[in-house]
Amino acid sequence: MINPLESKIAAPYARALYDYSNAQNVTHQVTADFQNLEAFLEKTPDLIEYLTNPVTKTEAKQEILTKVLKPQLNTVTFKFLSILVERKRINMLQAIIDSYLKLVYLVASIKIIEVSSAFKFTNRQKNTLIKKLKELTNAREVRLILTIDTSLIGGFLIKTDSSVIDLSVKGQLQELAKQLDT
Repeated sequence: MINPLESKIAAPYARALYDYSNAQNVTHQVTADFQNLEAFLEKTPDLIEYLTNPVTKTEAKQEILTKVLKPQLNTVTFKFLSILVERKRINMLQAIIDSYLKLVYLVASIKIIEVSSAFKFTNRQKNTLIKKLKELTNAREVRLILTIDTSLIGGFLIKTDSSVIDLSVKGQLQELAKQLDT
């Protein structure tokens, strides 16, 4: 989880990268790099630990970035990561990625919505939910972050930026319990 202070520090870096990538006409490549990088870093916590370790020398961090990431990244993305290492801001990478992707999604009218469900959705159910959420949010595109939570018993829980819609059996039972208590 990214704390508010990290988000505040990360926002200008994300905005600068967005503006630069837009000027260079490589926004799509940088966005794809960041989406892939986010997934890659999630699977390699050792790399994050190494890069964020204050004892590790800048040259060693640059060398790791060059060996591991340079072949897979756009030149602009790689240069940006190098700048973060030089300025000792690589520890902010996750927050910067998060800020950058939120900015891109906002500009492109893409809404990220978290859905917790008691069971895995079928493709048909996912598509129906996406269609309904597009209508509700007036977004051009909806990206779902799906998680399975068996404690919900049945149904699902939808979390957007500003609201939570609880359509779970657990939520309905809790609401019923509150009504019975009063």
